[in-house]
Amino acid sequence: MLPETDRLYMRKMKQSDFACLCKILQDQETMYAYEGAFSDAEVQEWLDRQISRYQKWGFGLWAVILKETEEMIGQCGLTMQPWKDGEVLEIGYLFQRSYWHKGYATEAAMACKRYAFEILDANEVCSIIRDTNTASQNVAVRNGMKAVDRCIKHYRGVDMPHDRYVALRKFF
Repeated sequence: MLPETDRLYMRKMKQSDFACLCKILQDQETMYAYEGAFSDAEVQEWLDRQISRYQKWGFGLWAVILKETEEMIGQCGLTMQPWKDGEVLEIGYLFQRSYWHKGYATEAAMACKRYAFEILDANEVCSIIRDTNTASQNVAVRNGMKAVDRCIKHYRGVDMPHDRYVALRKFF
């Protein structure tokens, strides 16, 4: 069973979610932390990567569905991400801009943290966030995470400092 809250449920993304995913990944303002909007090909690559993650690990970024309307309003979930010399379990989230500032990202991220600790039996979970992405940093803090270290990621020709926010199971 995938994460669910009073207002939201999550499900695996599928090819028919492409148009909804474009609303997120092709919005210039939403994608500022990624140095701009994605092309159709980049959106398809993103979707394909989530589907392959479901097959490999049983999790990935999931479609976030607003129960009231059954609309896909964002994506949130768990992925394995490279960090320094290893790999970490990360909670990631991206929502359509029209659904920002309504608490959905925090609500979904908290449900994913519970899933990581209760279902996956993880000892820690993190969110890796670009240093300029204050909104996502605020979600991580509301999700009980603290910034513990930093590294530079090279993406789209740009060096981007990223902070790793961590929550430990023993404090859950």
